[in-house]
Amino acid sequence: MPSQVALLCVVWLAASHVSQKLIPAVPAGVIGMVLTLGALAMGWLPLDWCRRGARWLLAEMLLFFIPAVVAVVNYSDLMLDAGWKIMIVIVLSTALVMTVTSLAVDACYKLEIAVRRRFRHLHSEA
Repeated sequence: MPSQVALLCVVWLAASHVSQKLIPAVPAGVIGMVLTLGALAMGWLPLDWCRRGARWLLAEMLLFFIPAVVAVVNYSDLMLDAGWKIMIVIVLSTALVMTVTSLAVDACYKLEIAVRRRFRHLHSEA
């Protein structure tokens, strides 16, 4: 498991470097995701090999939120003054992201079904 986490960290560092030096308009997380997806698609990175590390990182995700909790405690005056505005932004942005994601997934699913039907139709005619 440590080697899988180390590999994910190396990919993140490489993506961060590429983002800073070559493509500053694209976030490092997006570049890292594309690099990882490309390595998985080409077979350079076996899915089973990185699965354990990714599961461990997801299981320990709470650790990544501790700095946010500390910030809330340190800036309690800000939370008292503007906390409701921050909560509205969080709730609305979460709802918007979930809605757009569900619409995109639904559209891709419908496209995939249409392509499969067309492919079957073309093969049945031949």
